[in-house]
Amino acid sequence: MIEPVVLQAEAADLESLATGMNLMWALTVTFLIFFMHAGFAMLEAGQVRSKNVANQLTKNMLTWAVGIFVFFVVGMGIANNVGAALVGGDSTPLTMFGEGSFDWVMWLFSAVFAMTAATIVSGAVAGRAKLRAYVTYTFLLAAVIYPVVAGMVWYAPGGTPILESLGFADFAGGMVVHGVGGVAGLTAAWIIGARMDKYDADGGVNIIPGHSLTFAVLGTLILCFGWFGFNVGTAATVIDTGTFELADFSYVGSVAMVTALGMGLGALGASTVSLAMNGKVDTLYVANGMLAGLVGVTGPTDLITPMGAIAIGFLAGAQLPIVFKFVDERLKIDDVCAVFPVHGTAGMLGLVIYPLWSIEGTAIGGGLIAGGILSIEASAFAPQIVGVAVITIWTVLATAAVWGAFRLVGEARVTPDHERDGLDLAEHGVDTYPEFGGPDVATDGGRADGGTVRTDGGGATDGDLELITAIVRPDQLGAVKQALAEVGAPSLTVTNVSGRGSQPAKTGQWRGEEYTVDLHQKVKIECVVASGPAGPQRTGGSHTADVSSENVVEAIADAANTGEPGDGKIFVLPVENAYQVRTGKTGKDAV
Repeated sequence: MIEPVVLQAEAADLESLATGMNLMWALTVTFLIFFMHAGFAMLEAGQVRSKNVANQLTKNMLTWAVGIFVFFVVGMGIANNVGAALVGGDSTPLTMFGEGSFDWVMWLFSAVFAMTAATIVSGAVAGRAKLRAYVTYTFLLAAVIYPVVAGMVWYAPGGTPILESLGFADFAGGMVVHGVGGVAGLTAAWIIGARMDKYDADGGVNIIPGHSLTFAVLGTLILCFGWFGFNVGTAATVIDTGTFELADFSYVGSVAMVTALGMGLGALGASTVSLAMNGKVDTLYVANGMLAGLVGVTGPTDLITPMGAIAIGFLAGAQLPIVFKFVDERLKIDDVCAVFPVHGTAGMLGLVIYPLWSIEGTAIGGGLIAGGILSIEASAFAPQIVGVAVITIWTVLATAAVWGAFRLVGEARVTPDHERDGLDLAEHGVDTYPEFGGPDVATDGGRADGGTVRTDGGGATDGDLELITAIVRPDQLGAVKQALAEVGAPSLTVTNVSGRGSQPAKTGQWRGEEYTVDLHQKVKIECVVASGPAGPQRTGGSHTADVSSENVVEAIADAANTGEPGDGKIFVLPVENAYQVRTGKTGKDAV
């Protein structure tokens, strides 16, 4: 009589164990996907100008803060109700879709997908969109635009989502998440217009490099790490709690392998095309290509063979430079962070051509490649094309309506003055690099320990003053300061400048496009001293000889000289008079 009770208890224990394992896995991959926001922040911050970095970081944080709240209050319910209404299923509350712990974890898992779609848009409109407009759009995307798409593909309580019922398949969001983000970003960038210095009046394209490739690559690698949560994590159920057998984990190894292959081949595809187009392997194209390859295999990651991952990943990376160039030069749409070729066309490509390498095939190539043109996989093309088209049309119309309304009332973008100053100051009142990025600050980390610095302009000579202006290499600033201290030079003014002279121009590349750098970074050192013949140079602060312009010029020239073109020049100009604001002293006494 005891045995049935024991068996029942053991079954309950197994069910609890299976549920706990499923919860642990779902939460782990959810946290991985959330960490992708750090990757997006670094990737986008690296691709914008230094004056817009804080704005980009703020938008990434507010995307999560606003979006998660809106998706909890409205978005999840809209997705469920839209999905149910389209197939005549059951209505559901506007917030969560269950009352148990596992249901709540699945809500959070759904939310991080929605927030990924939202944050993609920020990179396309960087450098000119008003913060309030972007935040409002994020609100509407998380509340309506994304949930409608998700309801058509993934959520339909009491029925099968309408696009899924037609045969459309999108395992981890190649179109539902990334396609929506990429298309929305391109549409918003088109409506809001290009950055004010992006295109010339005659249609010529100006290259605007981002401020940090280091940040961009770091963000890329963080995204690649989180992407395993995105793709592999979609196999969210480890063990079937009814049969206690492997559930989604029965194919999780294939998903992980496909994800890794897509990532690598995307970088190779972008590198190959970059080399063919520009004769060089562009670093940013490699980084963006890795992401495009991942996006390409994200939609069909459970449906393709390893050969399919190799092919789709490579093609998704290869199309990136071509599509970006087309959008940038032909359509004249300023997609700052290339969100459309990375997330939009790559997602579409993977979902439309996956039947060529479907797991239904029997040979190593799989799909239509192995089975022939009359194989059953051919029937998968139509629903994939229909699904991609429906999602694209909805996203374009909804996004254009929102940003079009902002533009109509003059709230889409900042003023020209604010755009020139940078959104960090205009929108947030901060400078991301207060010590290193300002135009009037030069820092070299050096110290002037050579002696007591004179602040009187020198001793009595002819009674006249001279302004010495030296333009030197930034890396020589510390040596120049030290040399001036050793001759007892007066106080100085140092600013960052750029200019050209005998130093040859250089060429740079940004996403494969060359631009000329003929204004080289320099520092300008200015000091006023007494004119007249050179006296004995001071050493160690022990000599009291007067400082003259010749002493100062010689000290600067010796310290700044590297023997290469571009060492700079020194100019000596007469100063008619000087005036000290605090004391009212004039002439040498003022200096």
